[in-house]
Amino acid sequence: MATIFYGLYERSLLARWRDRIGFYRRFIDDIFGIWLSHPCQDTNKQLWHEFQADMQNWHGLEWTCEPLSTSVNFMDLTISIEGERLSTTLYEKPQNLYLYLPPHSSHPRGIAAGLILGQVLRIRHLCSKQEDANEHIKQFFCRLCERGHEPSTLIPIFSRAEDNAHAFLRRNTLVEYNKQNKSKVGEPQKLFLHLQYHPEDPTTHEIQKLWHQHVSQPRNEPPLHTLESLDGHPFGPTWLIVAYSRPLNLRNTFSVRNIHNRGREISSYLSDK
Repeated sequence: MATIFYGLYERSLLARWRDRIGFYRRFIDDIFGIWLSHPCQDTNKQLWHEFQADMQNWHGLEWTCEPLSTSVNFMDLTISIEGERLSTTLYEKPQNLYLYLPPHSSHPRGIAAGLILGQVLRIRHLCSKQEDANEHIKQFFCRLCERGHEPSTLIPIFSRAEDNAHAFLRRNTLVEYNKQNKSKVGEPQKLFLHLQYHPEDPTTHEIQKLWHQHVSQPRNEPPLHTLESLDGHPFGPTWLIVAYSRPLNLRNTFSVRNIHNRGREISSYLSDK
C-alpha cells in the first residue's frame, strides 16, 4: 500500500525534476536513478539537497539517499559508470552466510543441479565482465565445497551449467519470447501431484512411468486425452507434474510461529496446543 501511495507523489516529483533525473526506477523501497549534474559544482550540490528534501516531503515517508557516486549497489547488482557505458556485476550483502543445502540433506534429486544451473546463469547474465563472472562462479563453487559437496560431483554439473548459460545468452530474447507465447497455444493441461518428499519413496521417474502405464496411456484402454467429461468436453493432452513439499524439520518445532492467535503466551512451543 505504501508503494502505491508514494507512486502517486512520484509522478509530480519526477515532473518537477525532469531536467536533473535522467533515469529513475523503483522496486518497492529501493530506488536507482541517474542524476544529470549541473556544470557548477556548488549549484549541483544545492540542487541535490533540494531534490532529497523534496523526496521526503510526502506524509512522513523517509528515504535514505546515498551520496552522488559513479558506482552504487541496487538489489543484487553493483552498477558503475565506466566511460560512456554502464557496467554491472553481482552484489552480495556482507551478512550473507551462504548456507546452501548440504549433500546429505533430504531433498529430491536434481535440487543441487538446479541450484547450480540457475546460479551460474544468473551470474553470467548479471556480470558485464567475464573476469567478474569467473570470480563469482569460482567463489560459488568453493562455498558449495565448504558445505560438504565433493568437487568431483560438482565439476560435471558446473560444466553443464556453463554450456547452458552460454547457449541461453546467445539466443535472441525477442525471438524466444515470441516462441514461448506461440507454444502456449494448445499446450497440454498440467496436473499437479503434490507429495511430501521422502528419500525412500518412488522416484519421479517411477511415478511418471506408472502414470503413463495406468492412467495416461493404459494398455487395451483408450488414452486419457481421448476421453470426455460428463459435459462432453475432451480432457485433451495432460502433463503430470510431481510437486514436492519438504517435511517438517527441527526449525518448525523450535521456532513455531502462529500469527493468528495473539494471546498472552510468549512462546507457542511451550503451549499444550
